[in-house]
Amino acid sequence: MKKILFLLAAFVIVQTVGAAIAPSAKIKASEAMIPVGATGKQISMQELSTISVNDFEQLTGKKMGSVDKLMFKTAQKKLRHTIDKDGNIKNKKIEKLYKKHGATSGFNIGGFALGFFLFLIGVLIAYLISADDQANFRKWAWVGAAVSLVIILIFAVF
Repeated sequence: MKKILFLLAAFVIVQTVGAAIAPSAKIKASEAMIPVGATGKQISMQELSTISVNDFEQLTGKKMGSVDKLMFKTAQKKLRHTIDKDGNIKNKKIEKLYKKHGATSGFNIGGFALGFFLFLIGVLIAYLISADDQANFRKWAWVGAAVSLVIILIFAVF
């Protein structure tokens, strides 16, 4: 039993350290979706950088004035400059914002296991090895620690 727990803990640590050291993947502009209008429709950043004003008006359902059209075209030009020839986003601020909001929702087995098996020490390790853009990893370390605490309290009471 000790060997299995040690093997599982070693696997979790190797996975989390590897995830922290691995270079971050580039974000494709065609995959980065942005909500448009009040209807909840979404459009990719790549498509937004090339869409015509008339098509954008139809998508949002609102008519733009001449000043709004000029501002839209200026913003489109800036957006086109943030997308490289491979279709990747090259603006660090946009990448960080997209990663921050896009990466905090899914289950992270490494963070959960670290918090579950090592409790508060695992949460501390999660803060030490994860970068600023890995909030999901730290969140699941806290969830794992909380689940571990609940299980310990259940066994202590019964």
